[in-house]
Amino acid sequence: MAKARKPNTTRKPPAPSDSHADIDDWIRRRVMPDLNPMVRQLDEMIRETLPGLQYAIKWGKVYYGLPDLGWIIEIAAYDISVNVVFLGGADFDNPPPLGESDRSRYIKLKSLEESAKPEIRQWIEQATHVPGWK
Repeated sequence: MAKARKPNTTRKPPAPSDSHADIDDWIRRRVMPDLNPMVRQLDEMIRETLPGLQYAIKWGKVYYGLPDLGWIIEIAAYDISVNVVFLGGADFDNPPPLGESDRSRYIKLKSLEESAKPEIRQWIEQATHVPGWK
């Protein structure tokens, strides 16, 4: 018998902040040096594309959200890769390829070149039209 999955509501979402300073500190202190340029590029792309963002850090991950939609993008940096999670990605026209258990879809990036692909900006733009995690 398959184990029942807990609903997302059992985890409390992070408290939003309008300040990006904690994100800069997270990138500087927590992201592996080889991945730092990629995370900075992704962060800049998200901030350029999505005006009025709120920010948070919880569980070692960075969250980007909009007041009306909730948390819409999550970035998790590991030793050799960065995951960009679109919390409503299943509802995108062309959803990111990874993830199947809920509405989230993600991509795993390992190079600066991968993080500059045009579909990433398209997914970021689509995130502004889909409710995220509230």
